[in-house]
Amino acid sequence: MNSYNSVFKDQLFQGKTIIVTGGGSGIGRCTAHELASLGAHVVLIGRKQEKLEKVQGELREDGFEADIYACDIRDEDGVKELVKDIVAKRGIIHGLVNNAGGQFPGPLSSISKKGWEAVVNTNLSGGFLMAREVYLQSMSKHGGSIVNIVADMWGGMPGMGHSGAARAGMVNFTQTAAIEWGASGVRVNAVAPGWIASSGMDQYPPSMKPMIRSMKDAVPLKRMGTESETSAAICFLLSEGANFVSGATLRVDGAASLGGRVWPLPKAKNSQPWHGFHRATTPKVLDDEA
Repeated sequence: MNSYNSVFKDQLFQGKTIIVTGGGSGIGRCTAHELASLGAHVVLIGRKQEKLEKVQGELREDGFEADIYACDIRDEDGVKELVKDIVAKRGIIHGLVNNAGGQFPGPLSSISKKGWEAVVNTNLSGGFLMAREVYLQSMSKHGGSIVNIVADMWGGMPGMGHSGAARAGMVNFTQTAAIEWGASGVRVNAVAPGWIASSGMDQYPPSMKPMIRSMKDAVPLKRMGTESETSAAICFLLSEGANFVSGATLRVDGAASLGGRVWPLPKAKNSQPWHGFHRATTPKVLDDEA
């Protein structure tokens, strides 16, 4: 098995404990692998124990150890106890990647109150609870870096308005926390992935397959991003090289959010994806033979 091919220097996060929520799949899984390859002790959090165990097993095969915790981040008491246990075991929490999230497709008119709250609680409230407890129980004393994963919701998110509202709220939370927690040496930033070729794409119904496969046509670079391109942005914001970056949202979307609906997009050339993740697989929905 090859090792993760990171663009960052070896041992960048040596001796650091970094939490990754939603670490059992997709961008979270990829980020966990890159952080571990750079020396971090990764703590994986997710709702499904078996998915976390699979990623933990991958990391062990690559020579790294990681802790795993099955937890619903929407549960306030559960989050408090989770962070308390991590602090007791690891001491200082140096970084938090607030990656856990989820949504389902549907126009606003068809979304129930229950469905709306389920998405908002996962994508906004859960991330807030994780960040607050990590701050209160560790970072307020020692400093640290938080990276919140949001989405391309500029200009609205038709078909996923609940997720768009939650992600927009997380961007504002990022800005507010950067101000309120800055005096403690805590940096808070966000990464907004655009259309990333990740396993999450296979969770949507078959009816969305044509739309998913055509997304690249609305990107000026005329391709989808990779998980490792998103992970690289996260690692930069966690690193000391970003020590004067706080309250920012870094878009990793190939400029798709910048008005391509008006400007005609010619056939692209010279755009090469970065494939750093040695265990990455192409989502089935994008497989040419699917």
